[in-house]
Amino acid sequence: MGGNSQRLRIEVLGPLRAWRDGSPLALGPVRRQTVLAALLLRDGAVVSHEHLLDGVWGADPPASGTKVLASHVNPLRRTLDRAGTRHTESVIRSGKGWYRFVLDDVRLDLADLAELGDRALRTKASGDPAEAAQQLTDALALFRGEPLAQLSGPFAAAERERLLERRRTLRLARLSCLVDLGRYGDALDDAARLPEADRYDESMLALRMRALYGWAAPTPRPGGPPEAREQFRVALAVPGADRYPKEHKQAVEGLAATEGAGAGELTGYGGRKGTRPRSFTSGDRGAS
Repeated sequence: MGGNSQRLRIEVLGPLRAWRDGSPLALGPVRRQTVLAALLLRDGAVVSHEHLLDGVWGADPPASGTKVLASHVNPLRRTLDRAGTRHTESVIRSGKGWYRFVLDDVRLDLADLAELGDRALRTKASGDPAEAAQQLTDALALFRGEPLAQLSGPFAAAERERLLERRRTLRLARLSCLVDLGRYGDALDDAARLPEADRYDESMLALRMRALYGWAAPTPRPGGPPEAREQFRVALAVPGADRYPKEHKQAVEGLAATEGAGAGELTGYGGRKGTRPRSFTSGDRGAS
């Protein structure tokens, strides 16, 4: 995604990158980028030298102390500012013992995410899952992989976790919209693309089971689609599946129907303790 011709654009929803007047900027080594992130993602607040050192280096600060900061900040100023910009007008302002990143003329992909994501969640809350699903798709497309990829230090780690949680919230909302719309194949494909940690999270489980039941329900018959039987088994093997009684009962009945067994014979089915389900695979059934 290119930069706005009138503004400095910086993106953090993936590897850190920036443009000025549409031209990409070289942000330097990873440590320098980490310093930039630790200033950039403070909403324009003043950051003391000590807090900046803590956020970037953590428990292993450089021997030169705060002096090392200028060796990163000055090159960043030369890169990000227009030629001839004075330090007092730089995007990175400074004073005795502090720095501040001025966001007035900067466009962040985080601002786009906030705008698109919040609008999509409002649309979902208003009862329009079809429009919300598309808006959520647009918001999620802003992520280019892991946020702040390859950047180290406590500050970058905390921000990365916060942004991953935001992505998880939007993914969950989109999955909910797809299930509500009856787009079960799409919902299962979405579930297959979730990071492994999210795939087995309890908050995702009820939606996965609802999508599975809706997907296989038109053809649950003895000897019915083997992929449906396997998907029901996968869902029921997830630890904690029985915490969602309605969805659990539907999955038990679906598995019973595809195997030609009575549901009563399977009511105790929950998989062995510690059984790790396999991920859903897209393509088992065409997406709606």
